[in-house]
Amino acid sequence: MIVMKLRLGLTLLSVFLSLSISADRTFTNCPQAWFPNANSETFEQGLGVNIHFTDPQPGEMKMIAAAGFRWVRMDFKWDATERERGHYDFSAYDRLMQSLDQFKLRALFILDYGNPLYGTPPRTEFARQAFAGWAVAAAKHFANRGVTWEMYNEPNVPMFWPPRPNVDEYIVLALTVGRAFRVNVPTEKLIGPATSGIDFNFLEACFKAGLLDYWSAVSVHPYRRTNPEGAANEYCRLRQMIDQYRPRVRTRSGSDGPSLGRVGDDDLTVSTASGSDRVIPIISGEWGFSSAWPGIDEAKQSALLTRELLTNATNDIPISIWYDWREDGTDTEDPEHHFGLVHNAYLSDHAQVYQPKPAYLATKTLHDFFRGYRFEQRLTVGSDQDYVLVFASRADRRIAAWTTSTNVHRIAISLGPGTFLMTNHTGESTTSISANRKSLTIEVSTAPIYVRRDHAVAQ
Repeated sequence: MIVMKLRLGLTLLSVFLSLSISADRTFTNCPQAWFPNANSETFEQGLGVNIHFTDPQPGEMKMIAAAGFRWVRMDFKWDATERERGHYDFSAYDRLMQSLDQFKLRALFILDYGNPLYGTPPRTEFARQAFAGWAVAAAKHFANRGVTWEMYNEPNVPMFWPPRPNVDEYIVLALTVGRAFRVNVPTEKLIGPATSGIDFNFLEACFKAGLLDYWSAVSVHPYRRTNPEGAANEYCRLRQMIDQYRPRVRTRSGSDGPSLGRVGDDDLTVSTASGSDRVIPIISGEWGFSSAWPGIDEAKQSALLTRELLTNATNDIPISIWYDWREDGTDTEDPEHHFGLVHNAYLSDHAQVYQPKPAYLATKTLHDFFRGYRFEQRLTVGSDQDYVLVFASRADRRIAAWTTSTNVHRIAISLGPGTFLMTNHTGESTTSISANRKSLTIEVSTAPIYVRRDHAVAQ
């Protein structure tokens, strides 16, 4: 197994920098926020989780799949797979891919970091060419298996680009890899830059340099201590920036094209409703809340997870990677130990080999409730702090509702008369409620609730 654990001090520095980059930003409300995309996949297609191992424990991947995850993100470490110049050993990742394939999970592999054979980070031309050669070798090794390759991890923080971030150095490396992919593995998907936070200055520099010519999607890590809903306007601003710099693909007839597939098909890139412009989606490549952060316990973590995933799904984010799968330790004073969905101890004699936290139950409940549904609209119920999101299938509609206000209060939703079932976000309670002729009145808090019509009762 490849040891992925990094020193606590560096980890806390990365989290701090990520929070300082993204948190507490205020942007003008964007009219495209909370707006449905007709080309979007059903809710469950984009759920993913970050892991730190290549050899899962027996029963571990089964738990990941059972929660509803479709994607697994993992470091694909240069120094662990090239220990002798020009000789690559991908056997650990062969084992991981075998485990993923067993449960129909897709891999998002991070091409990172440095290598003592060449330097950390790879900032010389010799090191860059070596990195690109290794990256191409990895992509060839796993070609046609649905892997998405991410160009580095958080290069905008000192922890991963020592001694200090240098966007120009990153750009030269990323361009070297992008060109190598285009020549040698043109059908494999490359994304980037996996910034800590939504670092607009770093991102714009990447776009100006032409990296969108090589990336199928833009990945960011929108960490924050504040409400996850705040990411919606940042996504909107980033989408406008991508649109400003994205490449226009021209066909022989002179029109923009070609139309590209959606997530889950052959490409991460998607087309607009008119099919005329190439659109590069935004991916939430890593984002979580620690249940050891001040003011956040396991119950609040589960509510924030739900709101994070719903915010992403309703703001045209096709892939959402939750950080982290498993608790990294048991130190109650170490926030890095408590981003997980399950506790740290392996329980070989249990059906569930790790004890679920409320966040695991929340993930599974969210997946099961909205599986097969697409976001349709956000209802206006009187306050911008109240969120009522409608998801639709071919034959039915379901609702997620919560508020960012700390005051629990009642809201009325225009659903028409009938009997409805209301489920809490961890799936541990379901209540039958009735609507009058005009509306259904429910109580909302910072923990989401889900509402569906009770089709077993004659309406």
